[in-house]
Amino acid sequence: MNQVQLCVLHLHQCDPRKCTSLKLKRFGLVRLVSSYRRLPGGAIILNPFSNHVLNPSDRAIAARRGIVAVDCSWNEIEVLRRFRLRRFGRRLPLLFAANPINYAKPHKLSTVEAFAAALYILGFKELAARLLSLFKWGPHFLTLNERLLTIYASAESENEVLSAEQQIIRELLEDAR
Repeated sequence: MNQVQLCVLHLHQCDPRKCTSLKLKRFGLVRLVSSYRRLPGGAIILNPFSNHVLNPSDRAIAARRGIVAVDCSWNEIEVLRRFRLRRFGRRLPLLFAANPINYAKPHKLSTVEAFAAALYILGFKELAARLLSLFKWGPHFLTLNERLLTIYASAESENEVLSAEQQIIRELLEDAR
């Protein structure tokens, strides 16, 4: 049984054969909804446009109300601006995709990667690993982002996550020179 209720607002914009949400649904690990109105009240909504970053202090909300991911194509991501997802919206800090479509691209995570990142940061590491284990490339997500996830998960506040993210970006820019 999941320690955290996971729900997906599925917008049917991706190839069903490659959709990580549909695979998670087949294994009974997430609940899919196709309407904003069917989202669990008070849940944390992973939204890349949120002004707030996910941090360990959000754990109690996730445990009580759940986590929602929006499954849509990155080519259609602007659709999220139409939804009223602000109240409990959280963006994930800088992480790199391990999925074959967007490998090593910053922020372009699949739904399972977004859930796994959120769960890891919130302290539900075993559930994060369980979700990722369903995909051949999944465990590599944790390896690729191990340092970043560890830093974010050890933060005590949103400000600490933001500071860590800014430091990581500075380091990456210096390494690129």
